[in-house]
Amino acid sequence: MTPTTVAATGARAATPKRALPWLMHPAAKPLIFVLCLLPLAWLVYGIFGNTLGANPAEKLIRATGDWTLRILCITLAVTPVRTLFKQPALARMRRMLGLFAFFYGCVHFLCYSWLDMGLVWADIVRDISKRPFILVGTSALVLMTPLALTSFNRAIKAMGAARWQFLHRAVYAVALLGLLHFFWMRAAKSNFNEVAVYAAIIAVLLGWRLFQRISRRSTRRVNPR
Repeated sequence: MTPTTVAATGARAATPKRALPWLMHPAAKPLIFVLCLLPLAWLVYGIFGNTLGANPAEKLIRATGDWTLRILCITLAVTPVRTLFKQPALARMRRMLGLFAFFYGCVHFLCYSWLDMGLVWADIVRDISKRPFILVGTSALVLMTPLALTSFNRAIKAMGAARWQFLHRAVYAVALLGLLHFFWMRAAKSNFNEVAVYAAIIAVLLGWRLFQRISRRSTRRVNPR
């Protein structure tokens, strides 16, 4: 769900890129798919095995939120890793990872709506408007929805590459909103250790993109076509 480069530059196209063998293996995507489902499987096991602690509802809400942010960070990391290590085949995994981030975001919201609010939608709407950290988290999920719905080749063709890329840059706002949601949630317990880790990761991932954009603009100014 992150923006993709539609056309490689001439210099990159001329540079040979050799994908790691496992990235091109037919089992690579199914393996990543299964790995992404393991956190959910572990939580389901915890429900039936009664291993989620004294407050299983809170554990489910927190864990699904954590995995949403983690997979979102992994999704954002695909492009830098792919570029730095010259592994274009990694792009094959990005769409699926983005959809899993959305999936865990939906499960996170469902757990909150069901386990915390009893699926009483009037109370849910009131709670969202009353508590800023829930409003921010819900806004992130709302922003992710059109990205998930357009993460298909037909959507790219229908929208055009430029408009599709512009829409999918919203993933950066999603990451920042998700981080703010996590920060406010942890602020209640004055526990910012994990927040600092995620903030550093997201800062590096977005900072790399900003650096790349500035570098491209500088190159165009020096070598105008």
